[in-house]
Amino acid sequence: MKRILCYGDSNTFGTGPMPRLSSDPIFSKDERWAGVMEAALGEDWDVIVEGLPGRTSVHDDPIEGAYRNGLRSLQATLESHRPIDLLIICLGTNDTKQRFGLGAQDIALGVARLVREAKALDVVDKVLVICPPPVLERGDLGEIFKGAEARSAELAPQMERFAGENGAAFLDAGRTISVDEIDGVHWAAESHAALGEVVAAKVREMFGG
Repeated sequence: MKRILCYGDSNTFGTGPMPRLSSDPIFSKDERWAGVMEAALGEDWDVIVEGLPGRTSVHDDPIEGAYRNGLRSLQATLESHRPIDLLIICLGTNDTKQRFGLGAQDIALGVARLVREAKALDVVDKVLVICPPPVLERGDLGEIFKGAEARSAELAPQMERFAGENGAAFLDAGRTISVDEIDGVHWAAESHAALGEVVAAKVREMFGG
C-alpha cells in the first residue's frame, strides 16, 4: 500500500465558504478534495490529511499564531507518518494576506523551501506541489486578503518554476476550480469534488498507473 500525505491549510482541512469570520463550516472526509482523491485511487492507497486552517508556507502569523507556520511543523509531521510515497503540498493562499506583504515570487519560494526541507529528511519519495486557485477579495475576509487578488493571480507560474527547480511535480488547481464567491478564499463542495478527481489522475500519472 502506498501512502500519501496531504499538507495544507483550511482548504485541505475541509473548511467551507465562510459568510462571516465567526462561521466554521467543515466538509466531511468524503467531501473534501483529499477524500475524493482517496476514493478515486482505491484501496491500494492510504491518504493522510494534515490540513491546518491559516497555515502559511514558512511565516509566523503575528495575529493567528506562530504555529501556523508550515515549516515549524513539517519535520515532526513527516517523521510521524514515514515512510511517505507522496507528499502533496497545497499552500500559498494564506501567504497572500496583506499582513505578510509578500509578492508571488516570495510565496512560491516559501513553498519551495518546504519541498527542499522534506527531501532533505529522506522519508519522502515524491513531492507534488498544488498551487491554489487565485483569491478574490470578498465578504468578511476581504480586508484580511486586501491586495491578494493581484498577488495570487501571478502565483501559478512562479510556483511551477520553483517546484520544478526543486524536483517536485506541479499542478495548478486554478485550471480546474475557483474560490467561492461567498468569501473569496474557500472552495465549494463541487470544487473539492472536481479537484480530487484531477489530483487522483495526476497521482496515477506520477506513479505510472
